Amino acid sequence: MNANDNSEAQVVWATVHRHLQAIFSRDAETYRATTAAELSLYEWFVAPHRMDGLDFHLFMIENNWSKAEGNFRYDLWEPRLQLYGDTAVVSYTFMLTLAAAEGITQQSHNESRVLVKGSDGWRVVHVHKSPAWPAPYRPANA
Repeated sequence: MNANDNSEAQVVWATVHRHLQAIFSRDAETYRATTAAELSLYEWFVAPHRMDGLDFHLFMIENNWSKAEGNFRYDLWEPRLQLYGDTAVVSYTFMLTLAAAEGITQQSHNESRVLVKGSDGWRVVHVHKSPAWPAPYRPANA
């Protein structure tokens, strides 16, 4: 079965898009509705260790960390869904485009999100981000 062709896959992708849209449009309510309270995540550009829970992202969302102000778009390059019953793994290269007075900028990284289906639908439980450029095996000053 191709996981991208069935209706459950469509629901997973719809949840992912609601989740991502909430992050950049400062919609904390939708972010909470699409994210498990026990969220764990690795964001290489934020901290060199795992972060747990919603508090960090809710603070960032409520304080407009992305500076998107409605002038943004995101693209998911080479999206892949692996569906295993009530667990889904999505992976893609994420590209964010921001339009500001200074001009248009883009940034990208590789991303995996794990979702679990519960009685209230699909929720993101884990996120892992990595550089979309060839990072060195060891830090430059190691």
